[in-house]
Amino acid sequence: MLENCHNARERWGGVSDLIDRWLKDRQQLIVHYMDISSVDEAARGDASLNERFTQLCEVLLDYVSAGHFEIYEQLITEAKEFDDGGIELAAKVYPRIEKTTEVALNFNDKLDGGQLDKDSLASLFDELSRLGENLETRFELEDFLIEHLHTVHGEKVMSSA
Repeated sequence: MLENCHNARERWGGVSDLIDRWLKDRQQLIVHYMDISSVDEAARGDASLNERFTQLCEVLLDYVSAGHFEIYEQLITEAKEFDDGGIELAAKVYPRIEKTTEVALNFNDKLDGGQLDKDSLASLFDELSRLGENLETRFELEDFLIEHLHTVHGEKVMSSA
């Protein structure tokens, strides 16, 4: 997952400050996810886990929000300006991204701002794998949109200059 993030930054880094910042946020999200997912059974009683899950959820919500309220808006604006089928493409991809958003929000809701007891922790660890799979899907879909709705337009601008 981390390698895919690095490859995306290489392909699209520098194209837009907004996308650059968002890809850095993605990398932070992956770091927090990997930190928690690497906790073994014996360490699952560690008192710091509550804070680590809280941090993961904060970064997760910031990332998801930036996607929906900043990045996707920019991509749609570009698609409208170029009128090259991007709106139709986005209409097909966004519902799939929305499903991953629901999983992320549901995961966050399980934390519910409180202290985690042993059962709550067990449940969160069970859901962590599902969250990871959905994040991977989300990243692939987002990269697809960036490539087809942003990078392509940047290339068109450069070729017409």
